[in-house]
Amino acid sequence: MLAEIITIGDEILIGQIVDTNSAYISKELTKIGVKVYQITSVQDDREHILQALEEAKQHANLVVLTGGLGPTKDDITKQTFCDFFHDQLMENQSVVENIRQLFKNYHLPKPLPANLQQAMVPSKATILMNLYGTAPGMWMENDNTVFVALPGVPYEMKHLLNGEVLPRVVKHFSRPFIYHKTLLTYGLGESAISQRISGWEDDLPPNLRLAYLPSLGKVRLRISATGTNEKTLKEEVDTKMEELHNMLQDIAVGFEEETSMAERLGQLLVAKGQSYSVAESCSGGRIASEITQYAGASAAFMGGIIPYDTRLKTTILGVPQEIIDEHNVVSIPVAEAMAKQCRKLFESDYSIATTGIAGPTKGDGQEEVGTVCIAIASPTGVVSEKFHFGKDRYRVIEKTANKAFEMLRKEILKN
Repeated sequence: MLAEIITIGDEILIGQIVDTNSAYISKELTKIGVKVYQITSVQDDREHILQALEEAKQHANLVVLTGGLGPTKDDITKQTFCDFFHDQLMENQSVVENIRQLFKNYHLPKPLPANLQQAMVPSKATILMNLYGTAPGMWMENDNTVFVALPGVPYEMKHLLNGEVLPRVVKHFSRPFIYHKTLLTYGLGESAISQRISGWEDDLPPNLRLAYLPSLGKVRLRISATGTNEKTLKEEVDTKMEELHNMLQDIAVGFEEETSMAERLGQLLVAKGQSYSVAESCSGGRIASEITQYAGASAAFMGGIIPYDTRLKTTILGVPQEIIDEHNVVSIPVAEAMAKQCRKLFESDYSIATTGIAGPTKGDGQEEVGTVCIAIASPTGVVSEKFHFGKDRYRVIEKTANKAFEMLRKEILKN
């Protein structure tokens, strides 16, 4: 079974917003055995939308649209939907009542005519009631293809997709079972990993596929399989993934569906009854942000400081000025002093410290753009390394965070 996702909106095509809806929809459809054949983005233009719908109909069993269902004049998806199905808009009283109730629930003034206009829907559509917004979803069928229109607001789309669309898809279509499992690794590039597991990869059964997904210091290894017997399929994938995990134990963090690097580090420290903290200069809080993404982070994470200005490294963190004067603010001695002082300040067992030049200018540093020093202070001492992460600011920051996690993991496992 094949699906196509169509995202509608000029704001996507001009780069004003990032399309996260299609990624979420793809992931959720895959879980129930629906293969996404294509993702298309189109502008707020009637002819463009009609063309996309007609083309999708040729090869997809399910077409999911997001966007263009709002109350303003540039939201034309509903009317275009009507044109495609030779239908007309009619007021749906249940949607009217839902809109009024939403305004009442949020203690807002009475809905404007433009808000109530949201209740005008194609007469042939099955309405998917939106409990989090005024734009309802719509389910329509044309020959052997189902078309679903969803709001573009992400949280509204997600609630409708999970609560209304996916259960209907499960009932409406006969689907194969698709199973993915992904191993998260740090510290070794995809080429080196490929060489290391070459023989094992060559012996994979034909129905299993291995994909390498590299990104800035980490590589995800995904095994995928499709079939009709869910139990057998899972057993095959899980067996091969266990083999892979055993081969890569030194760089394997865990399974992506179950954990992240930051979450895994927290779990390791909680198990040991230990804690950690961060002092981030060039990474500007990126590491702390990763750590606090998951629930329960406070069980191990004490806190952090961002001494972005050089003066704060001495006045707040307590790094001796003479170390900075002698070695330069971007240096191993300064990184190590930051880590030691951070560990002391937060009374934590471990501390991460970063100092570097993310660019595009050098700032207070004397090193080249992309130079980063990372130090890890632990109960047994301090380790540090100096890196050159290139000149792209985003990549420098991301690589710094990933490398810091990798270094901390090694120290935790060592002690």
